[in-house]
Amino acid sequence: MTGITTASEKRLMIMSGRGHPSLAEEIASELSADLVPTSAYDFANGEIYVRFGESVRGSDAFVVQSHCAPINKWLMEHLLMVDALKRASAKRITVIAPYYAYSRQDKKHRGREPISARLVADMFRTAGADRLMSVDLHTAQIQGFFDGPVDHLWALPLLSDYVATRVDRSRLTVVSPDAGRVRVADQWSDRLGAPLAIIHKRRDLNVPNRVKVHELVGEVRGRTCVLVDDMIDTAGTITQAAQALQENGAAEVIIAATHAVLSGPAVDRLKNSGVSEVIVTNSLPIPPERSFDALTVLSIAPLVARAIREVFDDGSVASLFEGNG
Repeated sequence: MTGITTASEKRLMIMSGRGHPSLAEEIASELSADLVPTSAYDFANGEIYVRFGESVRGSDAFVVQSHCAPINKWLMEHLLMVDALKRASAKRITVIAPYYAYSRQDKKHRGREPISARLVADMFRTAGADRLMSVDLHTAQIQGFFDGPVDHLWALPLLSDYVATRVDRSRLTVVSPDAGRVRVADQWSDRLGAPLAIIHKRRDLNVPNRVKVHELVGEVRGRTCVLVDDMIDTAGTITQAAQALQENGAAEVIIAATHAVLSGPAVDRLKNSGVSEVIVTNSLPIPPERSFDALTVLSIAPLVARAIREVFDDGSVASLFEGNG
């Protein structure tokens, strides 16, 4: 039978949606488990059908689906999988969304707007989820949107440890591309023992995805600069920040981000930006046509697998990050 069973007859089962199956397979492999056989397909009108191929009764079920494009389709499939597990009497259901849908819509910026990230959390709870696990949520407050335990995993140790092997740390400066990322950049700075620089920008509310760099705070001339962010979507913000660093005399610019959304013009912008390397994780699938020479992809599968093991064994997920800044 698929899954891991302990002496106390607890049964760990891992399910995957169709959004990013290779990541789920890697996570299962890290746990020496098999994915539960799942039948999932689309009807002619676009409705989704899901059924698990074996009993999940009494199991500790972990449902993996990263909310990549087409985001609404894979989010809906994720919800249907949770509902199927609930109706099939799984004992505990943990939603694993390495990239959490609608995470940027975490508050109302203007009147008559939804708080979409809260709605997503409510839908998972209504569907039957007992626990939520995600990697580098856009804002920490999303943890409070879900009425249950939330395991917020960090890719910072994975990314920063790689950067530390790549650069001369005595010449390194960590750079926040905007004020919203200062806290994360500060954690990078502490971990790498490097000074911090901040790029101040202002977004044009009347023109989507347009930002203007105003000033750079910190010393970057002649230094290797690592721009850190949680995601790269269209790459407009991050490439403008890279340009600002180059104009201020940075010797080398590296970009490090957890989620490679890479929408629309992102790949062309990154390839033409003059940065030496773009470091991301495999929290989202990156098809071959969206890959390029300067792109480095690190796997979060070991991190997620360790977190699953801690949850299953009633251990401490926080212990995975103790001493990591």
